[in-house]
Amino acid sequence: MAVPNGTVTMSPVALIGIISRTAQDVQGVARMGTVPPSRVGQLFTGSQTRDGVLVRVDGAVSADVYLIAHNDANLLDLGQQVQAAVAHAIREMVGMDVREVNVYIQDVEAARG
Repeated sequence: MAVPNGTVTMSPVALIGIISRTAQDVQGVARMGTVPPSRVGQLFTGSQTRDGVLVRVDGAVSADVYLIAHNDANLLDLGQQVQAAVAHAIREMVGMDVREVNVYIQDVEAARG
């Protein structure tokens, strides 16, 4: 949706859905994590959190992505791939500028068997 000055905006809840689905599609992501309660308490106007994603929109999108990795994933590569995929999805699918994408790997899923 465009606002009068030509800037594209989107509901934070819709952005969270796009970010969460994009992150989960990256090989090595087992599932989304949870936004720590301390971060939820620091929310300011325009922020939304759900599904392991905290998003802020203030002219550009800033996102914190919390996830659980597969045990065989290279964590550095995984974090970089999630950052790139999420930034690309926001720019291409939504048409919004991206200020930052922070990836927090909260845990590694234990091998089964």
